[in-house]
Amino acid sequence: MKEAIDKERIPKHIAVIMDGNGRWAQGKGAKRVFGHRNAITAVRETITGANDLGVAYLTLYTFSTENWSRPKLEVKAIMELLVKTLTDQVPNLMKDNVKLTLIGDMGMLPPRSRAKLSEAIEETSRNTGLTLILALSYSGRWEITNTVKDIAKKVADNEIDVEEITEDMITSHLLTKDYPDPELLIRTSGELRISNFLLWQLAYTELYFTEVLWPDFRKEHLLEAVADYQRRERRFGKTGAQIKS
Repeated sequence: MKEAIDKERIPKHIAVIMDGNGRWAQGKGAKRVFGHRNAITAVRETITGANDLGVAYLTLYTFSTENWSRPKLEVKAIMELLVKTLTDQVPNLMKDNVKLTLIGDMGMLPPRSRAKLSEAIEETSRNTGLTLILALSYSGRWEITNTVKDIAKKVADNEIDVEEITEDMITSHLLTKDYPDPELLIRTSGELRISNFLLWQLAYTELYFTEVLWPDFRKEHLLEAVADYQRRERRFGKTGAQIKS
């Protein structure tokens, strides 16, 4: 599969909706948190695989704003797992020259999780390889709502005129303003939706859905997704003839 990949057409930015932890655990007669714990290998393999391919940005949908409404014990376990994972994986991120960053409402996180995340972001801040973006306590509608508020305040303060509002201006106020839009979105577990993820940014992203549950996701599955992406013709509203010419 790796030999079939065209190194000249690697997507610069891949986003992943990591879905299926709970069903994976329930299929083994275990509690949902067991699935979250066993998803760490999938995360590590995806980071390594993306890095090996030369992907510049990898965004992982880690925890949505809606996930806060899950049972308190599950949320607590996920936050504790986040702390442990960050502690365990930072040496690997440093070794692989991976820079960690975040999009989301960091203020919603428990103090210990927030502190560990800040430490990991600072420690990896000078790395120059793959940028790993954790979408944590994030949702697309939440991000767009805050963007509208920011721009509306600037209009109210006479900093900008309504007629100056363009797509580029909106993009420049998003949390992802420093990153290109994803070219490929991967969702595991067979669900066919984007679940309030990067709603503005996914306008022309190629979507790839796989039946594989996230804890079972490995490098070869990433390669399959990239190979499928490379077989597609990206037209951005134009005709196929226009693209070819």
